[in-house]
Amino acid sequence: SEADEPSELTYGLTLAPTGIDPHINASVELGIPLSSVYDTLVFGDPDTGTFVPGLAQDWSISPDGLRYTFQLREDVTFHDGTRFDAQAVAANIEYVLDPDHRSQKAAAMLGPLSRVEVVDTFQVSLVLDQPYAPLLDSLSQVYLGMASPTALETWGPTDYQFHQVGTGPYKFVEYLPNDRLVLEQNPDYAWGPEIYRREVPAIDRITFRFYEDPATRALALEGGQVDIIGELPHHEAERLGEMPAFTVDQISIPGQPLQFIFNTGVPPTDDALVRQALVLGVDRSRIVETVFGSYSPVASGLLSASTFGYDPQAVFPAYDPDRAAELLDGAGWLLTDSQSVRQKSDRPLELELVVPVWGSNPEVGQLVAASWEQLGADVTLTVAPGFGPLSDIRAGGHYGAIGMNSFGTDPDLLRPFYDSNGFFNWSGYRDPDLDLLLAEAAEAFNSRSQREGLYSQIAERVKDQWLILPVRDYVNLVGSSSKVDGLRFSPQGWFPYLIDLELQP
Repeated sequence: SEADEPSELTYGLTLAPTGIDPHINASVELGIPLSSVYDTLVFGDPDTGTFVPGLAQDWSISPDGLRYTFQLREDVTFHDGTRFDAQAVAANIEYVLDPDHRSQKAAAMLGPLSRVEVVDTFQVSLVLDQPYAPLLDSLSQVYLGMASPTALETWGPTDYQFHQVGTGPYKFVEYLPNDRLVLEQNPDYAWGPEIYRREVPAIDRITFRFYEDPATRALALEGGQVDIIGELPHHEAERLGEMPAFTVDQISIPGQPLQFIFNTGVPPTDDALVRQALVLGVDRSRIVETVFGSYSPVASGLLSASTFGYDPQAVFPAYDPDRAAELLDGAGWLLTDSQSVRQKSDRPLELELVVPVWGSNPEVGQLVAASWEQLGADVTLTVAPGFGPLSDIRAGGHYGAIGMNSFGTDPDLLRPFYDSNGFFNWSGYRDPDLDLLLAEAAEAFNSRSQREGLYSQIAERVKDQWLILPVRDYVNLVGSSSKVDGLRFSPQGWFPYLIDLELQP
């Protein structure tokens, strides 16, 4: 009978990652299937922003914030039969931190971790060199999901990605790069976190296929090749959203909005008045509407509005071209009747605007450049074909502004961008007080409200210096067949709770 047939679902991924070991690789894409292969010590609650028990049933933090002790569940088994215990936690963290494994993300997420101590069979402590408020957030993510130590040892860092073993509601069946990744339900799963709505999966088998070209995504959904697919282009999302056979969900992605960071180290953007004029001279709402349609929120702050630490008071003002022109006049950049480019002491107002090639960045860059040209600037738009060329341009130091965004649930992601010595300090702005605020916010492990206050101060400082032009908050437009029920996402906005999915006949 129909009821006895195994239920299957196909999920479209938008990128075929170069590697899918979550301890070693960094793509968002790998987390879409693998967040359900692995459980984490704690889980983020998407409704409250707090952390709830996962593989750890309880935990405590020492008063100095340097020791996190986790009391583990005693009833958990990996998919290969290995027992989950404190030794397994230690083995996972040692695997991540092994320099030979070249972890691209997970190792950094552990921050100032100095060592792991196995206290007893089901109790483990993580010991830090300094307090680190983002630690629980890090431990809630797939990159620090718990893998079977047996499998890690058997396969090693090159081959483990093809033989992954966790404790989650789905088991890893096979991964054929550029073709498919297959999961099947774990019938023994009995230790899911309270944030899951179902106790066991409803769908027996989920196959993930890759649709790198955005133009093919909606077609795959309409043609029935996939039941769910993310990152739909907005015009396709608008079209599908009007069809009863499909549902489109807008999932807010926390982190930094798409923004342009001004270079404070070279003229003319070394002048805060010029930076202010360049912010006020761009109609952000019109650009977002033009490029992203009705589905995208306009950015107004340092963090996107769905991110912990976002301050709705510390926002950049709206489009005001008259005020922008006044500011440029006041800064000595003048327009004469015969010229379209402002001059100061016989120097033209010229700057290079750099955007990465991915997504809609080039289109946004063109509209921003056109806005600045209307103010009387001579703008060169450079499209960087990848992260390498972007780094080279940054090292050259001659750009006026550079486009970027970043994803993440903890606002400590701002530190590399705004700390004086930060790896991504593309503005070149150096302020010891700002460094101190960023460090203090990263260490304030025992008070969310204290952290919020600190991030408000950080946002105010960045706004007062006009270091960025925010453009849009990121949303993931996910299309699904209307037969799919229960589609929900983790706080990161990318990772679905596959256990909660159901298929209507």
